[in-house]
Amino acid sequence: MRAGDFAKGTFVGRVWRLDVAGPALISLRGGEVVDITTSSVPTMRDLLELDDPVAYAREQEGAVLATLEALVQSSASASGDPSRIHLLAPCDLQAVKACGVTFARSMIERVIEEKAAGDPALALKIRARVTAIIGDSLRNLKAGSPEAAKVKAALIEEGVWSQYLEVGIGPDAEVFTKAPVLSAVGWGAPVGLHPVSKWNNPEPEVVLAVNSLGTVKGATLGNDVNLRDVEGRSALLLGKAKDNNASAAIGPFIRLFDETYTIDDVRNADLELVVEGEDGFRLEGRSTMREISRDPLELVSQTIGRHHQYPDGFMLFMGTLFAPVEDRDAPGQGFTHKLGDRVTISSAELGSLTNTVRLSTECAPWTFGVASMMRNLAARGLL
Repeated sequence: MRAGDFAKGTFVGRVWRLDVAGPALISLRGGEVVDITTSSVPTMRDLLELDDPVAYAREQEGAVLATLEALVQSSASASGDPSRIHLLAPCDLQAVKACGVTFARSMIERVIEEKAAGDPALALKIRARVTAIIGDSLRNLKAGSPEAAKVKAALIEEGVWSQYLEVGIGPDAEVFTKAPVLSAVGWGAPVGLHPVSKWNNPEPEVVLAVNSLGTVKGATLGNDVNLRDVEGRSALLLGKAKDNNASAAIGPFIRLFDETYTIDDVRNADLELVVEGEDGFRLEGRSTMREISRDPLELVSQTIGRHHQYPDGFMLFMGTLFAPVEDRDAPGQGFTHKLGDRVTISSAELGSLTNTVRLSTECAPWTFGVASMMRNLAARGLL
């Protein structure tokens, strides 16, 4: 992560300040990290509620905490160590929501997971059958359209209809809670796998920062760590598959919508994924938002509205095109993580999010929750 990657645009985030034993809002300015926390805007939630968060991020006076280079170096070695300044997930009081099955190719993989019930070898056989029926016919299919209904009827007739296809091409998007408030980790922190999982993968995604009015204020990157075998056994295990210690990574910064970056840039974003294993294994993948089957703003409207309010806003993972089918070990076993994997998700507009894979039981315990944050801010005179 280099300062030059953030020279264009308005970037805000959060860091852990050791001198106040708590979080601070920061803005990137010319390679420097500036603390913009004030009593009127003590949280990222409050920043995104402003009519003009861009002006605040650019103009609010504050102390220079470090250069971006120094912050990155400290974050890379901190691993959540409260005695060192380090990057946090750029959200705080926002709910962390996620949409699944929003891309045709990843939707096919979800069908395979369900039919294979967590068995990678069986998945190989099912993949051949399902893709022979579906092929790329869903690539340009609009979810909820009459054409989608016809595809649904054909798949039911073939005996391969699935709950995943229902949310992939039906009228209702899948929206679930990915992580509790304040539990997401940021750049440089370990990401966690539940110890019961033997088949899992990263999910590189664009994450929208949405305020309480349902207005998208910016975007960032996310890793929606996924336990394929757990979710594949039963959709009722989605919570166990998705929400574990350090299983949601977000960052490095939120890029606010301004004259240089808009929702159209999100719609056309390209993401790159690199997984580097301690065993020498390297996996590269790419995902493009241009192939998403529901518009980002439709996903927002299915999340917030008269049916559901978010008074502190929310972060919305929008799904991934990435479907890891490359064999890592034995033929037909596909990809799965190994401890120590270094995962980097990159976008030309949003920078890069890097994390190392550990067991969730070995990641730093999550202890700084909402009560701790409120007490910390109050003690600092910010509430």
